[in-house]
Amino acid sequence: MKVYFVFSFTDKPSGGVFQFTKALKEYFSKYDCIVENPEEADIFYISAFQFVEKIIQLKLKYSDKLFIHRIDGPIKLYNRRDDIRDDIVNLINYRIADGTIFQSKWSKVNSKKMGIKDKKFETIILNAPNHNNFNRLNKIEFLKSRKIKLIATSWSDNLKKGFEIYKWLDKNLDFSKYEFTFIGNSPIKFKNIIYKKPMNSEMLAKELKQNDIFITASQKDPCSNSLIEALHCGLPAIGLNDGGHTEIIGKSGEVFDNQEEILYILEKIIGSYEDYQNNISLPTLDEVGEKYYKFLETVYIEQKIGAYKVKRFTFIDYINIRKKLLIWKLNEKLKGFKNRIFR
Repeated sequence: MKVYFVFSFTDKPSGGVFQFTKALKEYFSKYDCIVENPEEADIFYISAFQFVEKIIQLKLKYSDKLFIHRIDGPIKLYNRRDDIRDDIVNLINYRIADGTIFQSKWSKVNSKKMGIKDKKFETIILNAPNHNNFNRLNKIEFLKSRKIKLIATSWSDNLKKGFEIYKWLDKNLDFSKYEFTFIGNSPIKFKNIIYKKPMNSEMLAKELKQNDIFITASQKDPCSNSLIEALHCGLPAIGLNDGGHTEIIGKSGEVFDNQEEILYILEKIIGSYEDYQNNISLPTLDEVGEKYYKFLETVYIEQKIGAYKVKRFTFIDYINIRKKLLIWKLNEKLKGFKNRIFR
């Protein structure tokens, strides 16, 4: 079984989907199944909306090969209800994909509500970071005798990544007791929270391990990589009761419904810090990678023995996806034009 990743990788600081896919590809390399030439592939691993054009081209050229689709969404809940990217993803999943991987139960349930159709091959697999960086090695000792160190991270500067709540904490947190660091891209300027620019994985992991508690207030986040990275570094977490946070945090932290609860939750976690830390239980990259590999292998074997036939991709399918993509591009250009005119 040979796998081609339809993706563009970078060593620069980047978002969660890039970090996870890079780590997954590195894991797959141990099976000697990765190919860099699409002609040699049996399976195309597809993920992220940015690569729609390439996915369509590959399907047209290699119509008899398998496409396994990792869903990252739904986007409409995170962005805007008129965002048609989910419609494009849904069409790709229905007309091109042979198997679907959801990142969380929340993602699967809500993607179905947004129009994702059932597939013969579906699974739910949480994300995991590269353990070479995100581990408990050199994690600072938790001490009540000093300031408690809090941290939040976000590659995206979308307000729904929790910035209104971080702004509230910037005003209401007792900074004589707490130190709060934010790493990433922020649309707001902090007065008391320490701000640091985006970092690569190695530097980010080192920063995380210099802190005690992770906070995420992101909304409609299907499977937060930043949250998972922090937990793997040994930080108990506080998360907004939304998206996949509850599934990920489990007993290793607490969730909140309104910002005022955070102050009480902080005291609760500080009082039983070791218990929360000991309850961190997430799959490793090896465990996650094995689940991905076995899922791809299952679809591949089914095709090989004739129990499954690749979905036929028609000219009408091509036109429908291209039409939706064109509408989205025009909307983005119009939005950009309005922003330049009215700013």
